[in-house]
Amino acid sequence: MPSATVRFYEELNAFLPAEKRKRPLSVDIPEGCTVKALIEDLGVPHTEVDLVLANGESVDFAYRPAEGDRISVYPRFESWDISSISRVRPVPLREVRFVLDVHLGRLARLLRMFGFDSLYRNFLQDQELVRLARLEKRIVLTRDRGLLKRRSVTHGYLVRSLVPHDQLGEVVRRFDLTAQVRLGSRCVECNVGLQRVPREDVLSRVPPAVGRDYAEFSTCPVCGRVFWRGSHWRKMVELAASCGLQGR
Repeated sequence: MPSATVRFYEELNAFLPAEKRKRPLSVDIPEGCTVKALIEDLGVPHTEVDLVLANGESVDFAYRPAEGDRISVYPRFESWDISSISRVRPVPLREVRFVLDVHLGRLARLLRMFGFDSLYRNFLQDQELVRLARLEKRIVLTRDRGLLKRRSVTHGYLVRSLVPHDQLGEVVRRFDLTAQVRLGSRCVECNVGLQRVPREDVLSRVPPAVGRDYAEFSTCPVCGRVFWRGSHWRKMVELAASCGLQGR
């Protein structure tokens, strides 16, 4: 059976067993095998890969490795744009929207708190989650690397941390979303944008002290909850600062 040499770089090594990290790997090439299949058979989801070189030339996931090929696999490049040379980078989504698996409910609430459209239902099966991601052009966030290996998943990210607050900072940095953070602009329960309303329209629905001390209010068009910049807002600002983000 023909064989090729595969080398993974930087954080992609975290997907490999310790003995296979940061070194060239000699791997057999089954008949008809694509470079995508080769990469994922070694444990790395294709959504984590930003550039694949075969003998120094950029190739796409459909490339079929040949005897003696040298395959170099790189993660996302944060410091410069490689879209002109990478053949595996998917077309960016015009609007950043997420769909999260059943293990990431607390992260979904935090992302909504920061203003990001984040679809989450604790009963969603993987097949339905993938269908919604494709239908609504959403980025899949998951703790399950197997989910990201599905051919139909084009935009996704494997969340590393187990701590929701750390997960939030991780996702915002991974997709370079700092400038898009809008604190308190979305209902954390209904995942819809809040609407500004005149103070006099909500006076009967808030405590007297709130009606007296605050001038700006918003409501959720779905559940009808009223929001103002009270103690909850201050906690969001503190959370943004702890994640190294600037809340707006």
